[in-house]
Amino acid sequence: MSGKLSTRRDRPSELQPQVHRLGLTHKTRGMRLTDHWFTVPLNHSQPKGAQLEIFAREISASAHSPADVAELPWLLYLQGGPGGRGNRPASLNGWLKEATASFRVLMLDQRGTGLSTPATRQTLPSVGTAAAQAEYLSNFRADSIVADAELIRGVLVGAPWTIFGQSFGGFCALTYLSFAPEGLREVLITGGLAPLAGSPDRVYQATYARVAARNAEYFARYPEDRALTSRIFRHLANVTENLPTGERLTPERFQMVGNFLGGNTRMDALHYLLEDAFLSTADGWRLSDVFMAQVGSQVSRSSNPLYALLHESIYAQGGATNWAAWRVLDQYPDFQPGGEAPLLTGEMVYPWYFDQDPALVPLADVAELLAARPAWPPLYDPTQLARNSVPVAAAVYLDDIYVDHDLSMETAAAVRGLQAWETADYHHDGITEDGEEIFARLLGMCRGL
Repeated sequence: MSGKLSTRRDRPSELQPQVHRLGLTHKTRGMRLTDHWFTVPLNHSQPKGAQLEIFAREISASAHSPADVAELPWLLYLQGGPGGRGNRPASLNGWLKEATASFRVLMLDQRGTGLSTPATRQTLPSVGTAAAQAEYLSNFRADSIVADAELIRGVLVGAPWTIFGQSFGGFCALTYLSFAPEGLREVLITGGLAPLAGSPDRVYQATYARVAARNAEYFARYPEDRALTSRIFRHLANVTENLPTGERLTPERFQMVGNFLGGNTRMDALHYLLEDAFLSTADGWRLSDVFMAQVGSQVSRSSNPLYALLHESIYAQGGATNWAAWRVLDQYPDFQPGGEAPLLTGEMVYPWYFDQDPALVPLADVAELLAARPAWPPLYDPTQLARNSVPVAAAVYLDDIYVDHDLSMETAAAVRGLQAWETADYHHDGITEDGEEIFARLLGMCRGL
């Protein structure tokens, strides 16, 4: 491929791509927000080939004068995912409030997400065949995201910057430490220490076990919901219930609401979701519109298709993943969707997603090609990590159902100088619950405070 991709969004001629374009600045609720646009190569080893547009939003505290902000060091925030756009804060609170006290923050829309050149069922056909699309998407992993960040840092900052990686953003941080540590001042990671080696299978073996334990914890807290979920599964097996998007809600797709189990307060939100389930109608008991609307928002990948397409590839270094979570499921019969009362699942991605989710159906062939891709380049350099000299602090959650604690600590031991804070006080979404405390603690650990 060569030339510009047709997936970029139309913009006035005076704003056609340059290496860096500065957008508008707005002030709202204690924040000063400035838009930035960057043009980067699709494949950084082919800088004159196809190009992508990357969007990032600079966030600073409006309590600082513009002159003061200009003197602050930069912090790059790497969002969870894959396929998650940067946060859109409505006010200055949580970890962002803490961070902007001493940083100017760059909130990145990783390639393919948000206002960066999109990668969806609507845009990918312009790339070409399914094979061409799969090859194109092979450039959307952490190694390419880090290369984008380094290009942006060179243009915007010039000096090493601090990075803060949540979940998949932490995976990207480890890639950054592996291949471009000279660009880093210090690294903060929450719920994001990826395994450095091994197949994706062992990731799912660990996380299925943690999700099973979290199911047990949930049903111990809300024992009435065990019978209620069983009733919903039976109902969905026998009665056609259509989501607001028109397709049938299947039992296996309902299992996806287990994603609520990945957070402290989200566990209670699952209970509130389930209590809205049934409604007595002239046609008998049916699932309520309120319930179906909430479930639909949880089980659709329309807003982040890259999550489904690339999720298993974030663990791939070498051979094909071949739908690892689906294969490993055979070892965990309690999760089998055909059972009387299957357990709720977590972040696993299955091939049937691409049969049942309208946002993914057009991408089924692409997904199969990515799952069968025979070779993926390394995402980490264990030798470089073993001699790391960049200060790194990571929050490792004991009961994290997405990023396993034991695998995380294996990685922590392999990164020279990494300080791990092990805690059972939070789950995977800890920074949404107590972001100020977590950010301040990790930054203090990096700085020996």
